[in-house]
Amino acid sequence: MNRMPIDIADPRAAAYATPLEDFDVSRAALFQADAQGPFFERLRHEDPVHYCRQSNGGPYWSITKYNDIRQIDSDHQSFSSDSTSGGVTLHDRPDDFRYPSFISMDEPLHRPQRMGVAPMFTPPSLAELEDMIRNRAGTILDQLPRNETFNWVQLVSVELTSQMLATLLGFPFEERRQLIRWSNVATANLNAGLISTEAERDAILQECADYFLGLWNERVNAEPGPDLISMLAHSPATRNMDRRNFLGNILLLIVGGNDTTRNSISGGLLALNRFPDQYRKLRDDPALVDNMVPEIIRWQTPVSYMRRTALRDVEFGGKKIRKGDKVLMWYASGNRDEEVFARPDDFIVDRRNARNHISFGFGIHRCLGLRLAEMQLRVLWQEIMKRFPVIEVVGEPKRILSSLLRGYEELPVRIPA
Repeated sequence: MNRMPIDIADPRAAAYATPLEDFDVSRAALFQADAQGPFFERLRHEDPVHYCRQSNGGPYWSITKYNDIRQIDSDHQSFSSDSTSGGVTLHDRPDDFRYPSFISMDEPLHRPQRMGVAPMFTPPSLAELEDMIRNRAGTILDQLPRNETFNWVQLVSVELTSQMLATLLGFPFEERRQLIRWSNVATANLNAGLISTEAERDAILQECADYFLGLWNERVNAEPGPDLISMLAHSPATRNMDRRNFLGNILLLIVGGNDTTRNSISGGLLALNRFPDQYRKLRDDPALVDNMVPEIIRWQTPVSYMRRTALRDVEFGGKKIRKGDKVLMWYASGNRDEEVFARPDDFIVDRRNARNHISFGFGIHRCLGLRLAEMQLRVLWQEIMKRFPVIEVVGEPKRILSSLLRGYEELPVRIPA
């Protein structure tokens, strides 16, 4: 297999010059260069159920059309999320480095563990959090420098999400940046410079397990509390988890609460600067924030894909997916499907069907914290609009090296005085 070219200057030309049999859209460098769009566009038009014969994670199928993704994501009898089948990411982890969580479980194991933390995300529980989020967002925004360049990712996106995570988990507030470190390590590409081996990743994540076991031991014999650790400790489905399952669920809650919201906070500001007419529209009518939030999540698509493994031979889209094959549902492509979203590459704050995005998945694994993520974005942008007519992006973002998460390390911005 030839290496698929990534032409940052002209990714469209590279996408349409590359033979389809050489396509490997799982390459992290494609996303780091923000060059993935034309490759997915061509797959949607010419080969929406595409087989990649060779990649760093082995052969896999790409599902790139919106309705096809919905169908795969909802067919839990034919396609597995279970960690014993490979889990939800392209790369199979060795048994020693596998951390099963409820997102990487099939029924009947999945639902009881998921329900253990579900009370945190009910409408009454979220309503109790809104004032706190608003106060924290306001404090963060009021402390930002004026008339000088700073990194929006660190001062706003990371700070707001780390504060929220610490609250949800009942984690010591002053040590909350540890949560970001563990989240980064859990999802890091081995070529990104943060870690170099799976053994190194595991050693750091075992520190995370030890820390949370200390919190667990404090709460398992106490009265049930409102935090996620207490909920896990007191739920019959999760109070007797082994260490690997415990760590897997902790990491799922950390990564789910950190990376998705944090990167949507950064992506939303980038989108408004890329489409200044939409920024003007928002300033003229700040009530559009409510509709803008799902459009941010669609446009950004913070989780690019989820994997399933075929449990049986399946005829799908005119192709034969065989038992054991890896199947990647590319949410990043489905959210740009021209048959569902008009002008899909544009950011449109009043897009009528923005809420039809598939960033949170479908079926039993639909994101548990989606309403919390939406609330954080809504509250933050409401507070921004009260304070700042404009926040200027003054340089190119630095994106993370990942095909799983569409994230940012740096977003240089300036707030005019």
